[in-house]
Amino acid sequence: MKAMLLRVGIDKSSDGVLALIFPDGSFEYIPLSEKDEKSTENRTYQDLTGTRGKLISSYLPSSVAQRKVHLDPEFTTFTYGDVGRKANYLLKLNPGDLLVFYMGLTPNSVAEYPEALYITGYFTVKTVLDFKNIPLPQVKGIQEKYSHNSHLKRRSDENSMVLVVGSPEKSKLLDKAILISAKKLNKLGRAYHAVSPPLEKLLGIKGSIQRSIPPRFIEDTDKLVNLRELLGM
Repeated sequence: MKAMLLRVGIDKSSDGVLALIFPDGSFEYIPLSEKDEKSTENRTYQDLTGTRGKLISSYLPSSVAQRKVHLDPEFTTFTYGDVGRKANYLLKLNPGDLLVFYMGLTPNSVAEYPEALYITGYFTVKTVLDFKNIPLPQVKGIQEKYSHNSHLKRRSDENSMVLVVGSPEKSKLLDKAILISAKKLNKLGRAYHAVSPPLEKLLGIKGSIQRSIPPRFIEDTDKLVNLRELLGM
């Protein structure tokens, strides 16, 4: 068994904003906006309701709120898909492995928590589907079965995507975010997000986790036990 940690969600480079964390540690999962103009995704942030019962668009600037969403990962049928370099990393996952998601969060109003990176959910891998090895008629069936996932609506990717499907009983969007990063300065004096010292010790990973590539893998048995406890599994 192993775990892969991957950054997801709306961020400043994609849409100029971060999702929110609240004083009690709860948060809103806000996905990226859809950049593929040929995608058949029609939902916008105005069509998504958050965990607090409010429209996701209410947490966003008006310039962002009307954009179409790229809901991936999605926590209804527990799927995450991608192509290219990320897809190659996803192919390293096997049934029973953990795909752990983290994202950038910023305080809603009262700064009980810092603007940082937080673990926000996970999948226990049920299966990994490599669309390059699946006949097109079967791909169409997968797209229909997991239609909640926006990446499956990118027709340009249907021959090259890798889709991870999580076990519904062993996958979840967390109720409370788990702080994973601390800010450090590079040689130019610019701040970046690195694994915090407590999490370095707990999980055995270190260095910058600002970008989603490369993802971080945890394979040490003791560190995996620590991760499962951290996630409340």
